[in-house]
Amino acid sequence: MQQEPLLRVDDLKTSFYTRDGEVQSVRGVSFVVGQGEVLGIVGESGSGKSVTAKSIMSLIQPPGKIKSGEIRFQGRDLLKLSANEFRALRGNRLAMIFQDPMTSLNPVLTIGQQMTEVLIRHRRLGKGEARARAIDMLALVGIPSPAQRLDQYPHEFSGGMRQRVMIAMALSCEPELLIADEPTTALDATIQAQILDLMKELKEKTSTAILLITHDMGVVAQVCSHVIVMYGGLIMEEGTVEDIFYRAQHPYTQGLLRSIPKPGAGHKERLVPIEGTTPSLLDPPKGCPFHDRCPHAMDICLERPPYFELGERHRSMCWLNDPKVKAERTLTTDIMEPM
Repeated sequence: MQQEPLLRVDDLKTSFYTRDGEVQSVRGVSFVVGQGEVLGIVGESGSGKSVTAKSIMSLIQPPGKIKSGEIRFQGRDLLKLSANEFRALRGNRLAMIFQDPMTSLNPVLTIGQQMTEVLIRHRRLGKGEARARAIDMLALVGIPSPAQRLDQYPHEFSGGMRQRVMIAMALSCEPELLIADEPTTALDATIQAQILDLMKELKEKTSTAILLITHDMGVVAQVCSHVIVMYGGLIMEEGTVEDIFYRAQHPYTQGLLRSIPKPGAGHKERLVPIEGTTPSLLDPPKGCPFHDRCPHAMDICLERPPYFELGERHRSMCWLNDPKVKAERTLTTDIMEPM
């Protein structure tokens, strides 16, 4: 009997209703996260990454709305839970690290007050037990003198230390799933590397599954086992890290990889940007959303392609992966080649 994945998202659609019309931020996204897996979601700004994460955490506020779909966590459909039922999950079995720790932490409360509140609410610990647990968690994420730092305020911490506090707070109740939304974007390269190493180490120690949202392909290569590439509110390609970095089949994925520097190449290499801009999701394209920027665009791309299965958990939404289209393109190329 096949084991139920920890998280299953099926045909999720989330929109924001503005004066100008409906912004279709997520237009039918489906994926799974297994126990202890690290799944990365990458793509340009506006591709729907963060909205997908906030939909899972039930953090979509008006004028936003989850229109349809199913989000199952350990077999339970999260979209059918009451507000009170979801509050019992959020911060406990489901946790999230946000992009900017300074705006996520309350500036007028000490770190200790904010960390112990979660433990008292969800784990029913006494104040002394909660404080001891908070000290242990700060030590776990590498904050020196944790007992003293617990009584300090967020502004007394550096950016990297604040992010460590957010990770400690998110992991304090030992969640089964941790969603990290651009957790290293605001940090310098050295601190970013430390945070990534910390996340990998904690994943090994706690067996927590991680959904990592980022625009940095280098971060994905270091941390993730599987990758989802999003664009225009849709998943363009999904596969293992090896599939995406060495066997990418979607032109958008290939474009992302060409636009990043390759360490250890041994020679100078010009980066190739993806020409054009992302589509407006007020009036999203009817076909492939990457059509206007794709160097391989065809007439059939005006119709949205299905997903073509390329291997176990490797799929691509591109007509170039259709065997019939491949055969026709090969035949056309052969005819056009000079004798």
